Amino acid sequence: MATYQFKLPDIGEGIAEAEIVAWHIKVGDRVEEDQQLADMMTDKATVEMESPVAGTVRALAGEVGDQVAIGSVLVEIETEGAAATPIASQEGTETDFKGERIDSVAMADGAVAPTAAQEEALPALAVADEPARPEREAQPEVEERTREQTTEQRPSTSLGTSGSEALKHVLLASPAVRQRARDLGIDLAQVKTASDRVRHADLDGYLLYNGGQVSGRGSAARADEQIKVVGLRRKIAENMQEAKRRIPHFALVEEYDVTALEDARAMMNRDRGDNPKLTLLPFLITALTRALAEWPMINATYDDQANVITRHGAVHMGMAAQTSSGLMVPVIRNSERLSVWELASEIGRLSEAAKTGKATREELSGPTFTISSLGPMGGITSTPVISPPQVATVAVNKVEEKVVPLNGELEIRKRMNLSLSCDHRVVDGWDAANFLQALKPLIENPLRLLA
Repeated sequence: MATYQFKLPDIGEGIAEAEIVAWHIKVGDRVEEDQQLADMMTDKATVEMESPVAGTVRALAGEVGDQVAIGSVLVEIETEGAAATPIASQEGTETDFKGERIDSVAMADGAVAPTAAQEEALPALAVADEPARPEREAQPEVEERTREQTTEQRPSTSLGTSGSEALKHVLLASPAVRQRARDLGIDLAQVKTASDRVRHADLDGYLLYNGGQVSGRGSAARADEQIKVVGLRRKIAENMQEAKRRIPHFALVEEYDVTALEDARAMMNRDRGDNPKLTLLPFLITALTRALAEWPMINATYDDQANVITRHGAVHMGMAAQTSSGLMVPVIRNSERLSVWELASEIGRLSEAAKTGKATREELSGPTFTISSLGPMGGITSTPVISPPQVATVAVNKVEEKVVPLNGELEIRKRMNLSLSCDHRVVDGWDAANFLQALKPLIENPLRLLA
């Protein structure tokens, strides 16, 4: 028997350490060659670590959320036969380990500066003869499993059973009703129903009869839950905190009449053929790219260490997208060159890639300006946070119908606010106001926008 030490390889230029996002093994497990061991996250990517050998796991370097220095032992594996040479060399080339696959990028470009972790000794390893950590106890369910298997019984209320013991039958309820009962803390056995099945109306009646109070073991209050901030969520938190600490934000909001634009969009969707369905976003991106060409100080990045502002000729439009892991920003390269149909296709493709974790490093880095939109869920106004080194970002708020005076008469029009946040070190209020005004003739006159 021999011990193989799998060391964390160099997984990117300038990367000094990586965070353990997930373990797929535990001490004592038998692993096969190429089996996934762990997910490691850097400032640039989440990378899967795969075992180059088969054997038994004897030690792991830390817990989820811990940082591991490049070159440190990540996993110790007991193998049969002579000891193998760790596949991660001291130099750490890109071929130092097997099976690298970049799933998703945490945030924008930016190398991690070397830290003291590189100078410290290797992380303490959990040895094989230590007892494994117990799994986190599951939260108590409001109902016992036997109740979920529809084993409740109650006497029949049929009038045809005079003088005899009522027949018993199984109480039924749909999964949605059972879930609602669990959330409310209601014991289904105490809910009166006129049939064999408990329905939402029966739950409503139970709450009404009891004045909104529940009885039995359940409680309407949800149990406390602790969530460890790791991986992408931790990177988002760190970047947002750094952005607010370093950048003096100011926000400006302008209202736009999108009645004609919405009519044009509806018409184009009716005749779209094989083209993707158009939302407002492709039109707004087209308008933004035109206005940014007039006001290049807003389509800029600022290196506050070197005190250098770069005004970009091309517009690499960042597009905030919500995923199950958190907010990600895929980038539409050279968006000023694309038609609204091409933008719609690219928006759909990048959004799907981000949500499924298949976006590449290049697709998630290097925006010069960012747009975010919550669609119909958006509020009346918002104050988006700038992601450095960008100097501005815009948020799209919801479209509302309003009664407005127009040519001496009152009309119902569709109106929408755009919220612009700027870095006051670079962008003056004059520039921001003029930029928002430059958008008006483009957004409010779709013929000019599409010309």
